[in-house]
Amino acid sequence: MPSGGSREMETVATDLKDLTPAELTAFCGSLGLSPSRAGRVFAWLHRPGPRDLGARGGLSREIRGLLAARARVSRLEPAAVARSQDGTVKHAFRLEDGAVIESVLIPAAGRHTLCLSSQVGCAMGCRFCLTAGMGLRRNLTPAEMVNQVSAVQERMIRDGIVRATPRQLIDNVVFMGMGEPLANYDNLLAALAILMDERGPGFSERRVTVSTCGLPRRIRDLGRDARVNLAVSLHAADDGVRGSLMPVNATCGVDELLDACREFARAGKRVVFIECVLIAGVNDAPEDARRLAVKLRGIPCRVNLLTYNESAHFPFRRSPAARTAAFRDILHAAGLRTMVRQSRGADISAACGQLATGGGFASSGPACY
Repeated sequence: MPSGGSREMETVATDLKDLTPAELTAFCGSLGLSPSRAGRVFAWLHRPGPRDLGARGGLSREIRGLLAARARVSRLEPAAVARSQDGTVKHAFRLEDGAVIESVLIPAAGRHTLCLSSQVGCAMGCRFCLTAGMGLRRNLTPAEMVNQVSAVQERMIRDGIVRATPRQLIDNVVFMGMGEPLANYDNLLAALAILMDERGPGFSERRVTVSTCGLPRRIRDLGRDARVNLAVSLHAADDGVRGSLMPVNATCGVDELLDACREFARAGKRVVFIECVLIAGVNDAPEDARRLAVKLRGIPCRVNLLTYNESAHFPFRRSPAARTAAFRDILHAAGLRTMVRQSRGADISAACGQLATGGGFASSGPACY
């Protein structure tokens, strides 16, 4: 997978979990280790469980000694966990600099989807999202993204969830947590390269989804650099309405965004997921649905209509169920595959737009850190 930009590798105390398979091979080569040995190191690194370069287990003393002189292995452990009545589990992770991020594990019909964060906070400023109230603190490193997966896998194993292999514990990973993934592009690509390598986590392209609020240039880059699903938080097909909800629309309007989506879909014969949170009296009228149907014409896509999760911090209210159903029916009649997605984990502030830790708009749900 192309990197889309250079990432420097430290020569001292390199975090091995930060390295893509190619970067790890190069790093091991600088220590005199062959590519086949580098492959074994990669597989060892990305199995669930503690990794100690100074202890026995999985790697020879020679390899551990060479690595320990120049490298370290980071990991995450949940600082706290909150469990929803619907089975959704929110994990709070305190990072090495004290920042806190959240990941959400969503069970459904025997399968598990893990929602990952890509930044501490977010700079996009969407006016209905609690994460936006944090502002952007910083980007996550590839290791901090990948370690969310292994940490949740480890907890699932401790909770007695049994699968034939660790890979089967989590069926899908979606970059829909805190942050705008495409604004942390190079680190995102590195994390994808790690997560999708068959010697490690081994997620297939059908099992990985990257969500964006709408960065057209990076959508085109992603279509070139990675084989993953794309989800676009559109929320309105009218520039005025979308701009009132999402400041990013001032720099790239609806038409420019959807042109990038059309290119992404056609280039790889892929389906784009169009996400629309319906807010009462803002974007849920029949004319809003008809306008959306016209704008999406010719784009291979599926539309997900999402329940708005109300917050005391915002004046918005969720669209009534009957109005949501009418919106869906208009899109169906226009030939668009449309689903009304049920919110999960709202009682623990783990649902869409609810992830927030410290400062700004704090989470109103049970404490998770």
